[in-house]
Amino acid sequence: MSQTPSPGPAGSSQLIRQLNAQRVLGCMWGREPSTATELMHATGLTRATVLTLCRDLTEQGWLQVSENSRQAGQYTKGRPALRYGFREDACHVIGVDAGLHQVTAAVANLRGVEIGCAARPSNPEGSEAPLQPAPERRRTILDTIDAALAQADLTHADVACLVIAVPAPVDSSGDSPKGLNAFWGLMNPELISLGAEHGWDCAVDNDANLAALAELDLGSGAAEDSFAVILSGERLGAGLVMDGSLLHQSRGGIGELGMLDLVQGVESSNGLGWWARHLAREALKQAPGHAGPLGAVTPEEVTSEHVFAAAEQGDRLALEIIDQLADRLARICVVLAGLLDLDRILVSGAIAPALTDVAARAKHKLAQYLYAPWLRIEASALGADAVRRGAIRLAVDRIKDQALPGGPAA
Repeated sequence: MSQTPSPGPAGSSQLIRQLNAQRVLGCMWGREPSTATELMHATGLTRATVLTLCRDLTEQGWLQVSENSRQAGQYTKGRPALRYGFREDACHVIGVDAGLHQVTAAVANLRGVEIGCAARPSNPEGSEAPLQPAPERRRTILDTIDAALAQADLTHADVACLVIAVPAPVDSSGDSPKGLNAFWGLMNPELISLGAEHGWDCAVDNDANLAALAELDLGSGAAEDSFAVILSGERLGAGLVMDGSLLHQSRGGIGELGMLDLVQGVESSNGLGWWARHLAREALKQAPGHAGPLGAVTPEEVTSEHVFAAAEQGDRLALEIIDQLADRLARICVVLAGLLDLDRILVSGAIAPALTDVAARAKHKLAQYLYAPWLRIEASALGADAVRRGAIRLAVDRIKDQALPGGPAA
């Protein structure tokens, strides 16, 4: 039986050098400037090796020579030591939240700090018109990206990675499955190819997965937390984190909530925003001339925002709708937490700031359906930024994973 030949001395030396370079760059990534001595302690490498690798990484564009230690106030006599800083502008990334009704794109540096952002309307909310055809959706996304780059005063050449979030399951190839739900293909019309024209690395992922990744990046819970992030505007979707790690599966089906069509008291994968609007419309039709704040709009004009604003003012119809939303959310939490024994469930997306009271009521109602006194049900603090921030986090992680040996310009 033939065996794979082991690398020769030269190959082994090159591999060790590359691994050591990755170790140094990993210590420097996104952090404050460091001296060779500090990097020696952090990596366990010798001074000579650290200095050689820092020189190589500087030539490749990942690091830059920063102010010396005397200027930084660490030394008062003797020859000052060089300090090496991570180049957060070595290249840039783009994160896109390609939602049903709006596309938002942000340009960020390698620390994940946004330096340009733009938004464009997609399918108007509540519109009964057909969804955007594939060429129009692709053009909307590209136009939004160009607007974000213009705001950041950058060009296509400054970008290395593009990550697009879509409200659909996405497999390991970046495609959405064709099956019972034609909506998936309309939301993801081969978007994985959008980066090819400019030579960008490109990834497409489910929006709820990226919202969960943003929560992990926020670090609001314990490292071993298990939680679900539910996007709940127009449609429901969940990103699942178990023991501090985002769950993925090659077919992309984890977190899909279409089975809620079969759950009593839920019967739909429509989101809480959709239900708020739908319930308000039905309630106003049955109570013409309603005297409360919700009665100031017609059934045809009412939005979820009207419902939440009226509830804050004590409107009876609006409070009844809030209670119905809470019961629906509680039942959804039973499905997820009862199956996965979660520590917490976060309601995320643009609607999240309005759902604090709904989440609190859902927690109270949960006891009727499931024994889980430890389970926290909360509205995410990230709101409308969650998906976009998760897309940026993934893009930066992809650059970091691909870093070396060629450098950011490779």
